[in-house]
Amino acid sequence: MPAQIVPVIMCGGAGTRLWPVSRESMPKQFVPLVGTESTFQQVLARIAERGLFARPIVITSAEFRFVVAEQLRERKIEADIVLEPTRRDSGPAVAVAALLAMERDRDALALVLAADHVIRKPHEFHEACRAAAAAAAEGRIVTFGIAPTHPATNYGYIRPGPALNGSGVRAVDAFVEKPDAVKAAGYVADDYLWNSGNFLFHAATMLDEITSFEPEMAEAAKAAVSGLTRDLDFQRLAAEPFARAPKKSIDYAVMERTKRAAVVPADLGWSDIGSWSTVWEVLDHDDHGNATDGPVVMLDSRNSLVRSEESLLTTVVGLDDIIVVSTADAVLVAARAKAEQVKALVEDIKAKNHRAAVEHRRIYRPWGYYQDVDIAGRYRVKRIVVKPGNKLSLQKHFHRSEHWVVVHGTAEVTVDKDVRSVHENESIYIPIGSVHRLANPGKIALELIEVQVGSYLGEDDIVRLDDVYGRG
Repeated sequence: MPAQIVPVIMCGGAGTRLWPVSRESMPKQFVPLVGTESTFQQVLARIAERGLFARPIVITSAEFRFVVAEQLRERKIEADIVLEPTRRDSGPAVAVAALLAMERDRDALALVLAADHVIRKPHEFHEACRAAAAAAAEGRIVTFGIAPTHPATNYGYIRPGPALNGSGVRAVDAFVEKPDAVKAAGYVADDYLWNSGNFLFHAATMLDEITSFEPEMAEAAKAAVSGLTRDLDFQRLAAEPFARAPKKSIDYAVMERTKRAAVVPADLGWSDIGSWSTVWEVLDHDDHGNATDGPVVMLDSRNSLVRSEESLLTTVVGLDDIIVVSTADAVLVAARAKAEQVKALVEDIKAKNHRAAVEHRRIYRPWGYYQDVDIAGRYRVKRIVVKPGNKLSLQKHFHRSEHWVVVHGTAEVTVDKDVRSVHENESIYIPIGSVHRLANPGKIALELIEVQVGSYLGEDDIVRLDDVYGRG
């Protein structure tokens, strides 16, 4: 068995097909869609076996860095969190991952995992990784192949070739990205496999292939890693060189062209959770084929998914093969067969400048979160929750005053030169222009209601004078 495998978790993407639960401000990989944990945390659980896996690398964007750090902390897992300055698809990210793995060990094996996939058979996953590692150590780039259940047009397809060893790994005779419906049906009939989008490879081998096929991508990745800087517990890739990398997936950049591809056919209970229809497929169903989550009542309905959040009772009568998703500020109703069109719907909503297209009602920050309760022309009411031991930036506003009422815990409040404790059922007033800060010195969550009043209530009316999280 080769040395420990370095897991590389890709945490990019907006997941708009799973709107309104998944939005740009908090995409699908960080929210519980299947089970009580996010799919990112489920990936962390699968790579927790220390005898098999080394310290993971997580590649994400700066806007999600604190969410990643918090969900790692909840799982009690330490990782190298690498921040992409801009989205360049998976090719440049894989190049960066190979370089970072090689910095640890020139002979490192890296396992690239999507943060938004579900694998319901972890034991089989570990066995597939062991088989793939042996082939990767011999210079193969190994993907995990899934037996198709239908002729999907949104997956890549693999034609397996001859066996490479006794562990079930096979050569790849053909690797084809996202065919049309007719070709997909032919591939299924000819026993092709789906490409799961997860790869295991010798880091040096992958870097050699990227350098051969995409020299500009390799050069940009090397320069971005060379210029990497530290920011608190995060590693920031150099922005200018990374932006030079061609925007291309690793499938198109390497896998369709390499002669080193191999595949492990595996029954992993895999799903990419790409749409509400696939969420319905992986959830448990009742006797009528319905899957529900939250306060839901269904009558005379079949083969449907109904999900309701924040104690909002959602009821469905006499409907079959539908998707209903209710959140505090948006409701989706769709035919299950048309679930892929939700992405186009979100683009239409975005074009109409609806805030709900990209933002959740609950906005997460490194110190906790806030959630709008009510908003009008000259006032805005928020519920604010601050985690124990955390504090907001020292700041001021030019256009609004604030009134804070503590409903749980104890707040430490700074207003200009005055610092005081505000206890449950007590309040404090923050005048326009005053320098202020909110902190939670306690061991329980601090919860308060904030009432803003003023001529402008946007989040950009914040002048940060000091911030422990390094935000400007």
